[in-house]
Amino acid sequence: MGRRYDPGRRQRIIDAAIRVVGRDGIAGLSHRTVAAEADVPLGSTTYHFASLDELLVAALRQTNEGFAAAVRDSDVLADADRDPAGELARLMGEWLGGERSGVELEYELYLAALRRPALRPVAAEWTDGVTEVLARRSDPVTARALVALMDGICLQVLLTDAPYDEEYAREMLGRILRSAT
Repeated sequence: MGRRYDPGRRQRIIDAAIRVVGRDGIAGLSHRTVAAEADVPLGSTTYHFASLDELLVAALRQTNEGFAAAVRDSDVLADADRDPAGELARLMGEWLGGERSGVELEYELYLAALRRPALRPVAAEWTDGVTEVLARRSDPVTARALVALMDGICLQVLLTDAPYDEEYAREMLGRILRSAT
């Protein structure tokens, strides 16, 4: 019997890995749990992803797109007459106010790079990509400081269950931007 053509299988495996990590954490991720979640044969997961690190790289790359795309697509950041600190604070608020499990998952995968070196380049891609967009309104050093502050604020909100304070974020982001001029 020939192999069935299934062009969406790789993507279903990535989506399943994201659901498994979101539900059970990275410790619950295995080729077997992903295959069961994706409803594919176990061999399909190892065919598309030889290691769990390869699968995590694909999952992290996909989850990183949420906030990065919002920053890239922001009209306010492209308009020199608008307040970039206010827009970044608003975007963070929307992101943190959305599906919390998605935000937590993104940070769990992002922080997994501490123990899994294969994930570090993907984490750096996100940081570099957002920094590049923000550097259009400032400079590379200021943009990197903005990314670090946004990461810190988001982690504090996630780790402490504190409510997101958009006004505080706007003020701190504004201070960084004003110090660069």
